Amino acid sequence: MKITRNQEVQFDEFSRACDLVEAYFDETIDDVALHAPVSRRQLIAILARAQLSGRQFAIDGLTEQGEVVYQSSDETLFWLDGGFWTDMRGTHHLEPDEGRAAREVHRRLIEALDGDVPYYNRERDPFVLIERFALYE
Repeated sequence: MKITRNQEVQFDEFSRACDLVEAYFDETIDDVALHAPVSRRQLIAILARAQLSGRQFAIDGLTEQGEVVYQSSDETLFWLDGGFWTDMRGTHHLEPDEGRAAREVHRRLIEALDGDVPYYNRERDPFVLIERFALYE
């Protein structure tokens, strides 16, 4: 399955990524999909694509693009510089509403751990890289 012009994954890998983001973000997906013009199923697929791309970015040095807010063996939460979600929308041909909804899921999780975002961080992009092994088996 081709998820970008330069990135292909096996369908079962994409399916596992969908299962992982659905389990990880859980109710946050429901809350965001309820108020966004994006279906729950569509939002899960967008979040899965972001995870698969984020994994590739992590290999290329994601930590150099921003600040690590929290890290565990299961996840790394970032505030990224450089228009991460704008790039993600272009890479995956997402509609603006789709990109905003996915960004909002990530923002809510980071703010739940890091508190309200100061004004200067509103220009930075939130991203949660789920590092559970099941995604990469």
